[in-house]
Amino acid sequence: MRFDLLANETLYRGFFSLQRYRLRFEYFDGSWSEPIEREIFERGHAVAVLPYDPGRGEVVLIEQFRPGALDAPTGPWLAEIVAGMIEPGESAEDVARRESDEEAGLTIDELYPLTRYWVSPGGTTESIYLFLARVDTGSIDRDGDGLVDGRFGLDHEHEDIRVRVVPIDQAVADVEGGRIVAAAPVIALLWLDRLRLQGKL
Repeated sequence: MRFDLLANETLYRGFFSLQRYRLRFEYFDGSWSEPIEREIFERGHAVAVLPYDPGRGEVVLIEQFRPGALDAPTGPWLAEIVAGMIEPGESAEDVARRESDEEAGLTIDELYPLTRYWVSPGGTTESIYLFLARVDTGSIDRDGDGLVDGRFGLDHEHEDIRVRVVPIDQAVADVEGGRIVAAAPVIALLWLDRLRLQGKL
């Protein structure tokens, strides 16, 4: 299968950018489409990490404000997993370790790649490298609800992140009950649950 990128125009460049592609592509029967135009959101590529402690059966989740989720039924403060953008010269593994420290104060013992997926390929170029990270949750001070004391994130990025240690079964139940609704934690938690049921963790 083939495609021709005929033109690529930058419509907007700010924190992110918006491109207009003019292209044509080969149909499954071998014929070609007419030239089409599509606006594409260029965000870069990211890493998402689910920290977990297999011995204690716990995961570390974060919560922060997300302006794109103003209409979410759970509100714009979403339960998520550690994540960040890949900067020039960084590997996905570098980002996983950096963001785990910045967003949750965690040191990763071992890092396990799960998959790479495209977030919404009909409208954005963004993909996410998804990892499991083994950590020691026994060393994390938290209250009776699992809430870790302190504010996490970077001030210059206006981050205000809350960290919570949660039993894996509760986190999976929160996915199934619609209380965790962001894509990365949904995918990571269901993947972790599958690996546990298969006896691979």
